[in-house]
Amino acid sequence: MKINLKTCSEEELWKYIGTELARNEIDVILVGGAVVSIYSEGAYQSGDLDFVINDFSRVKLREVLSNLGFHQGGRHFKHPDCKHLYLEFATFPASIGDDYNITPAEVKHDGQLIKIFSPTDCVRDRLASFAYFNARECLDQAIMVAKKHPVNFEKIKKWCEEERILNEFDTFLIEFKK
Repeated sequence: MKINLKTCSEEELWKYIGTELARNEIDVILVGGAVVSIYSEGAYQSGDLDFVINDFSRVKLREVLSNLGFHQGGRHFKHPDCKHLYLEFATFPASIGDDYNITPAEVKHDGQLIKIFSPTDCVRDRLASFAYFNARECLDQAIMVAKKHPVNFEKIKKWCEEERILNEFDTFLIEFKK
């Protein structure tokens, strides 16, 4: 599958990279702002794609990405034709706050299963950034995702209780209902 790297969206780049990595048996999960971009259907633009990867795959990762034309510069992978987006990889396990028991959503694309935070986990991730980094824009992103996709409000509330950020959950719920 080929995409236009000069104009691709976060979703197109995720599907392209995720599929190629899956073909090469490299297990990754898309997390962070690009997930918001995908679930908001482009209403939010992140500028990068954050993946969580098994450490044992890093050597193979560099080889596969190099074959796709991506070059590592510091902790980012960039493609000369894709100036508006870059890739970043963090080490397993994926977590949201103190929760390491993450079950990603799986999407079949071009014969491969690729992984992404579920809408519920995306909301929890954004609420974590809102709570721990006072990032108001992340609250707005959580609301954006919750308005476009079904999320498990009980799971989110329970997680907020465990993280001791119920005030942020209350703010989220009030803003969501507006």
